[in-house]
Amino acid sequence: MSGVQQSEPVIEFRDVAFHLDGGAALVSGLSIEVRVGETLVLLGRSGSGKTTTLKLINRLLEPTAGEVRVEGRATMEWDPIRLRRRIGYVIQEVGLFPHFNVAQNVGLVPALENWEPERTRARVAELLALVGLAPETFARRRPAELSGGQRQRVGVARALAADPPLLLMDEPFGALDPVTRAEIQREFRGLQQRLGKTIVFVTHDVREALLLGTRIALFDRGRLAGIYAPREFLRASDPMAAEFAAAARYDDLFGEQ
Repeated sequence: MSGVQQSEPVIEFRDVAFHLDGGAALVSGLSIEVRVGETLVLLGRSGSGKTTTLKLINRLLEPTAGEVRVEGRATMEWDPIRLRRRIGYVIQEVGLFPHFNVAQNVGLVPALENWEPERTRARVAELLALVGLAPETFARRRPAELSGGQRQRVGVARALAADPPLLLMDEPFGALDPVTRAEIQREFRGLQQRLGKTIVFVTHDVREALLLGTRIALFDRGRLAGIYAPREFLRASDPMAAEFAAAARYDDLFGEQ
């Protein structure tokens, strides 16, 4: 990966805080390193600071204290546009342009980067196939002609279009029905293994965290409560981690012991 040594973290938070104008802290005292090729899952209840943390990475928000570093440089030293074009970003609502067809949506960043049209077409076809959407069937469709799961696949393809080294994913599968969500989670896990991207993934679903995460960063009221490998998380003695781990089990759903 250009711009960073393999021994350095790809993303680093150094005692970071983010306060609203009124003074309330959404994140405070945050120190995390994200390693090359790992998927760090940010897990916590709603309002615990997960999405704020994610937006500090691509400079949609700027820290009010401390420093966030990407590829060895403070985010405040990056041109924000250049920074964001090195980072794929996938959100729950997908955010596809309704007046663009699928190929135009996926090829947006390559077009902004002035890729040759033939190179862009080849990349779009490659990525649609990668996310399970046959290009000959889906490339010319509009977002309104797709199911929710298909739109989410297009969103992932768009985030990968310019081959960014980093992916940020904010509850990307949260709006899908349970069956489709489980299917896309399995597909995405396979995609992770093939692509080897560095990913920061926000969720409040502990099962999703355990399935997809290399490590799990547990957030509580704007602070980092702990970082665990998935198996460590299931055995953690921290009360909040234990509560989330218990939510992943259905042994007592019907009163069975």
